[in-house]
Amino acid sequence: MLASKGVKEDVKTDPPCHARACAIQNCLQKSNYKEEKCRKEVDALYECCNAFYKEKGDDASTVSCPKASLLRLKMKQRSEGG
Repeated sequence: MLASKGVKEDVKTDPPCHARACAIQNCLQKSNYKEEKCRKEVDALYECCNAFYKEKGDDASTVSCPKASLLRLKMKQRSEGG
């Protein structure tokens, strides 16, 4: 379960934040691909990816995270309810 693992640990996994990305896929499959039902999982991935970029820099990359600029745009949209 994601709550038992902290962001710092998830950033250090290989690839970083992978478990959180998998949690989104699992949630989508269970909810017949209704993204609104997986908001918590998406937020958890974004939190991890944001920490990853803060630690490694915006030019870093991992298969589990969108590019830093896209991540920040998505986080801003979500905070504004979009």
